[in-house]
Amino acid sequence: MTVILTPPSPELRLMVSLAAWTWPGSSPDGHEVAHILITHTPSLTGSDTVEAIEARMRRLSNSLGSLASPRETVPELDRCLQIIGDQVLVHFPGASRRLRLPTRRPWTELVTRNGEAVLLLGLDPLPQTADAARLDNYLDDALAADRLLFGRARTRCPPGISPAPGWTRGNCH
Repeated sequence: MTVILTPPSPELRLMVSLAAWTWPGSSPDGHEVAHILITHTPSLTGSDTVEAIEARMRRLSNSLGSLASPRETVPELDRCLQIIGDQVLVHFPGASRRLRLPTRRPWTELVTRNGEAVLLLGLDPLPQTADAARLDNYLDDALAADRLLFGRARTRCPPGISPAPGWTRGNCH
């Protein structure tokens, strides 16, 4: 008997409670890189605990193939980004929906040119309405507290790997 273990798929409740931001920046070696931050929005009812939100975000990380802490090697996440026209979507394996990212033309062009973006997954909630200053504070605090997980979300397959049938710049096998 063969048993195939697959990470659990993101639950619909989580998918509709995600917030995302995108921006261009620099990598430690000075190259231009696209960034994506995905967080959980604060609960409107106040019924979610910090622990429950973190558990959901860690399940999301696992569905992507387990993101890394800042001190670990940042993993490549195949099959994550899909570019359709001017839209960029994040695909979470097992989820029926894709997360549409907020984009601007220069950021989308950077993702297209590089074939990837750095994905940051915040374990603490942040409202989608957060402005740039609040976003910077969130990133500083989350990094200092080890509350960010990292991965390299790809739009195309690594050399020698072919795209899955039916995908435009996306899933690799």
